[in-house]
Amino acid sequence: MSASERQRELRRRRHRRKKLAILNRKLITATVSEKTIIAEKIRNLTPGGEVIIGRLELEKR
Repeated sequence: MSASERQRELRRRRHRRKKLAILNRKLITATVSEKTIIAEKIRNLTPGGEVIIGRLELEKR
């Protein structure tokens, strides 16, 4: 039974990686308000969202 849970976790991880790649691509041309929205999406997407937001320097305030 643990093998199926492992597969689910791998699927979640791959989805997060794919979604983050899309959001990173959108950040290149994003305005300030769009960056705030993207930061919120990253927070909702993954438990380590704050680390990613800090690494991308989305909230310098």
